[in-house]
Amino acid sequence: MNSNIGQKEKQKEYQKYVQQKMPKSHIVTNCAKAFVGGGLICMLGQAISDFATNYYQLAKPDAASFTAIVLVFLGATLTGLGVYDDLGKFFGAGTIVPITGFANSIVSPAMEFKREGYVLGIGAKLFIIAGPVLVYGISSSILVGLISYMFVR
Repeated sequence: MNSNIGQKEKQKEYQKYVQQKMPKSHIVTNCAKAFVGGGLICMLGQAISDFATNYYQLAKPDAASFTAIVLVFLGATLTGLGVYDDLGKFFGAGTIVPITGFANSIVSPAMEFKREGYVLGIGAKLFIIAGPVLVYGISSSILVGLISYMFVR
């Protein structure tokens, strides 16, 4: 019985020690950074869309496609240069949500295996993370399209 009391005291002391050493949570700061980072990416997307609409005289759907292409290109390029990782460390989840985060998720695994060559390294690892998302997204859209075609007519 006496050993149980000693053991409980040791556990309490250990819990105190862990609480002292554990890094403090910065939830509000992290949320603010994510909000600002995601907002800046979305503002960039809006600027690209406005540029495509006003300068190239593209219709809204075409400007949206142009914007998506440019943002994916920028996300992939910044990932390849190592800049997107630094942005992700600072802005956190704000860089994951927009379409640039999708480009980052495709390029990042491939960059880790570039020394293995273009085919067995980059080509084989390119869709290691985004592949399942694409497969299930395309499959579900086909299924919904078929159901819509058969029953909504």
